[in-house]
Amino acid sequence: MSLKTTKFCAKPFIKWAGGKTQLLPKLEERLPEHIKSSKMIEKYVEPFIGGGAFFFYLKSNYDIKKSYIFDVNNELIITYTAIKKNPIQLIDMLGKIQSEYFNLSENKREKYFYDLRNKYNDCIGSYGYKRYDKSWIERASMLIFLNRTCFNGLFRQNSKGEFNVPFGDYKSPRICDEHNIMSVHECLIDTTIICGDFAKSKRYIDNSTFVYLDPPYRPIKPTSSFTSYAKEDFNDNDQIRLAKFYKAMNDKGAYLMLSNSDPKNENQDDNFFDDLYREFNIDRVLASRMINCNKFCRGKISELVIMNY
Repeated sequence: MSLKTTKFCAKPFIKWAGGKTQLLPKLEERLPEHIKSSKMIEKYVEPFIGGGAFFFYLKSNYDIKKSYIFDVNNELIITYTAIKKNPIQLIDMLGKIQSEYFNLSENKREKYFYDLRNKYNDCIGSYGYKRYDKSWIERASMLIFLNRTCFNGLFRQNSKGEFNVPFGDYKSPRICDEHNIMSVHECLIDTTIICGDFAKSKRYIDNSTFVYLDPPYRPIKPTSSFTSYAKEDFNDNDQIRLAKFYKAMNDKGAYLMLSNSDPKNENQDDNFFDDLYREFNIDRVLASRMINCNKFCRGKISELVIMNY
């Protein structure tokens, strides 16, 4: 599938577990017919923005009149906001970090990583997450650096909200991607960015809205749980709460698409999502599991795409 050429073609600026880049063609195929034919979305809402792969693709290829993105992870929202408000200053900071990092020996690079990670984590309890100021730009630069240079390019937090991924031994990581940051900035200029639980998006959704929901995936194995994209876990009770939200937004007349893991990869008798969304259209698509510490556990698995149209 060819992508339409536009004045910008943004992609995720951060690597995010469960990112949708590889599934973009399959997601686009499943857009409502009136959106595919008109190449226009009246209102777009994404309550779990994460890395934003689908959002950036749609903004780069469709005419979106109004867009609203949400995430409960305040560190992620800080970074989106910094790119929206001060991309040039962020690029300058990332360029400086990249230059310093590349000029170091391998051992000194590892020390640089842990020193910056400690600095990033030390102020979590006292950081001003509520009101934007220029310190958000520095914090965004640290988060992007950590994500680009840590093991497996993960974003993971412990219960205290600390970034806890170890150092990754990459020779030439792309720390400062100036062109993409400016493309992301273009996507965000007229986008409303909100920190909060998915339920906060309710007031922005009506019958002219297309909603894409990409929550933290339900682990397909009890031993493979990776839910710490934020310090708050997202458990089965939250999945049930999300299903109720989905049904309420369906009653509002919104067009809804939701992604999640397929429990049947491990247990054909596990009907958790089939039961939760039994009144809607459930498609199973193949995807590659890209982030796993064991390379032998990476491969094609089934994922769910659930639509109300």
